[in-house]
This record gives sequence, structure tokens and C-alpha cells, in this order.
Amino acid sequence: MSISPWWPGFSPVAHFKGLKLVIYFMARPKILFQCQSCGYSSPKWLGRCPDCAEWNSFTEEQKITGLKRQGTAEPVALPDITASHDTRISTGIKELDRTLGGGVVMGSVVLIGGDPGIGKSTLTLQSMKGLAKLGNLLYVSGEESPEQIKIRADRLNITSDNIILLPETSLEGIIDQARKVKPKIIVIDSIQTIFSLELPSAPGSVSQIRECATKLMFLAKKQGIPLFIIGHVTKDGAIAGPKVLEHIVDTVLYFEGDKGNPFRILRAVKNRFGSTNEIGVFEMMESGLQEVENPSQLFLSERPENVPGSVVTVSIEGTRPLLIEIQALVTASSFGVPRRTAIGVDYNRINLLVAVLDKRLGMQLGGMDIYVNVVGGLKIDEPAIDMGIIAAIASSFRNKVIATELFTFGEVGLSGELRAISQPDIRIGEAAKLGFKKGVVPVSNSSGADDFNIEITGAKNVEEAIEILLF
Repeated sequence: MSISPWWPGFSPVAHFKGLKLVIYFMARPKILFQCQSCGYSSPKWLGRCPDCAEWNSFTEEQKITGLKRQGTAEPVALPDITASHDTRISTGIKELDRTLGGGVVMGSVVLIGGDPGIGKSTLTLQSMKGLAKLGNLLYVSGEESPEQIKIRADRLNITSDNIILLPETSLEGIIDQARKVKPKIIVIDSIQTIFSLELPSAPGSVSQIRECATKLMFLAKKQGIPLFIIGHVTKDGAIAGPKVLEHIVDTVLYFEGDKGNPFRILRAVKNRFGSTNEIGVFEMMESGLQEVENPSQLFLSERPENVPGSVVTVSIEGTRPLLIEIQALVTASSFGVPRRTAIGVDYNRINLLVAVLDKRLGMQLGGMDIYVNVVGGLKIDEPAIDMGIIAAIASSFRNKVIATELFTFGEVGLSGELRAISQPDIRIGEAAKLGFKKGVVPVSNSSGADDFNIEITGAKNVEEAIEILLF
């Protein structure tokens, strides 16, 4: 039997009802292709995303329509809202509290990202040890079994009865258990493994991550429960999933570090309740993550003496001053095109400063290979370290040693001038604590340093600073 006419977009479904043939026409599910990197949608498959330029990132997903509408909120006048100011809760880990802006805020959503094995689960489990005094805490694990988490907890010496493990990946199941347990804190490990039964797409897809993160955020805000979400990262180091995930949450923390290096840096790149670019420094040990109270001393502990190409500069990460060592190596190039390598600093900034040295100081660096490294695995993008980079390159090029008791900082302009930077007193004070005796800084920042019992020399331009540093 043929069915005529054919209706585009509908599929016939037939069954017998008594002696009659009853035919229903059901709407076909609409198919979309979504970029798994940025969430861009297209009616057909594309090899390259026109929004984020990622290749082979489109996957087929079914468009969802007719979802139930949630209850609407009632408008409230601003004077009628009662705000609680004592909402900060200490995690018992000072470095984590620092990056969060002083502690956990009730109803906040914190996203923690980092490479596999960097210590994300360890950090969250250790923080739950300090938060267990509040009451029941719910740890949702979509990747590890309760036995695996128990092994880690024993290694970290965590034995609290208030920590409740939930091996669940269904969003609806998590929300149901959260309403039963009524936890004070919820941890999701990880968001890429959670899926909603209302969506047909696979866990980890753009639509699943966006939907699950949004509903979990609604739960946290409505119940006033702090929520920690652990997220995977891509090969480029960004949190996997759409960028909207970072816009949903209140705080985004990145765990940085090399697997071969025991030191870890927790960096806040977004924080609605505190300063951004704040960092916490940890050391990974057998008993878990240990706080590093004086990172400046740590980063300078193995600084070589009487070696050209090494200088100490001062940077500020959030509210914390850090003394860091910048190393540079300048060698004659064996190829036609000289090589430039930058680790921990902006590559384009290095090229700019090399051009300043070539033009303003007459250093012939056009045929030289130049390597610049920030010791300790730090990544610094503050212009205050410009003078440190120039001093390290000039020291290696001229093969002259910069005194170990001397430090420098300042922003360098294209005309070779040394520009003032913010918070010079905090930087000089940190250098004085670690025993530095001399400093070369911009002239505008040289006043007011008498309180630190340290000799500060002001320089107007790069040429004057280099003459003082390489005396």
C-alpha cells in the first residue's frame, strides 16, 4: 500500500485498529551539528567551525523542543533584600582561600580545571576535610569508584563521617540525592561525565555540559549550597566544553604545573567575589598537596651565582608580590633565521624588547638565537618584568654577571624609556624581606623606599639601567 501524498518532515506510522488501517504522521526529530569546542550550531556538518576555527569539531545532535518551563521568580525591591555579609567559609587551606578571595561564598559555583593527574580531585577532597565541620558534604564521582576515592582519602588521612560519596552520572539522580541528603557542599567530579535524561546526546557534548551545568547552578543558587565543579581540559589547556560553561560559574580556577615538577600553581582567572589573577602555590607530596607559604623564597632557592643571563625581578599576582628569576641565553645562530624561544612570558613581548635593545642600545641581536625562561614554571604577563627580561638578555649577550643582591623591575617603552608601574612599595618590601640590598627601578618609583633599608636607584631609560646593572 502506498501513502500519498508524502509530507516532507513527517514519518508515517501505521497500525491496525479493528478492520481499519489507521495511519499517524509523526514529526521527525530535527538534527543539528554542534561544535564541541564553542557550541556553534549548523544545519549541516562542517569541516571547520566558522566561529572558533576548530577543525573536525562538529558532532550530530538532536534538537530538543517542548521542554517544560520552570517556575518563574517574583520581583523583589532592592531595599527588601537582606544580604548576609558573613558568608565566607574557610576551607582550611590558606592558599585555596586566597584564590577564592578569602573563602567559599554560600551559593557560589566554582569551576576547577587542569591537566589529568595535576591534583584537582586531591585538592577538592582535601578542602572537604576542612569543610566537614559544616555538616554533610556530597562528593559526586562520575569517573572513580567509591573504593578508589577511599584509597585516596586514606592516603590524605581523611576519615570524616560527614563526607558522603555518590557514584552517579545521571543529573536527575544527583539532584534527587542532593534533596535527600541536604548537603552543605557539593562536588562534581567531573562535569564531562554527567548527563541529563532529557537530552539524547552523549555525555560530554556541548548540549549536555551546558544543560547539566545550568541546572546544577540553579540548585546551588536556590538552596544556597556552594558547588565545586571539576572540568577536563583540552590539549590547548582550556576547559573542555563551550565557553558558556565559564560564564555560568562564579569562579574559574586553573591548576598549572608540570608532572615532572612537584610544584603546582592554582590561578584564579575569574572571580565574582574576589580579585582575579590571584594564585596559590602548592607542593605535591605523598601525603597530598602541601601549601607553600613563601613562594618567592622557593623560586629563588636554586638560583645560580656568578652566571651571566640571570636576574631577579618582582611581579604581583593578584595581591601577592613574587620575586622570580628570569634567565636568558643568547648564542650565535647556526641557521639563516635566528630562533626565539619564550617560556613563561609572551613571545611577542620578547621580540619587542629585543628590538628595543637592538635600536636603542646598539646590541646586534639580529643574528642571535635568544632563549628566555621564567624559572619555576610560572607564567607572567605583567609589563613590570620588561626590565628584568632586557637585563637578562643584555647580561647573556655581554657575558657579564648581574650581582645576586640586586633586583630590577619596570615597564619598557618603544623609545627605550623606563615607565613607572603600580604598587612599587609592595614589590620593594618583598625584596627587602628576602635580603636584597639594591634595586634598579624607574625614576618615578624610586621615591619612598627609605623605610625598607635598601638602596634604590632610579633610571630614566634602558641605557641607564643597563649601565647600573652591568657595572
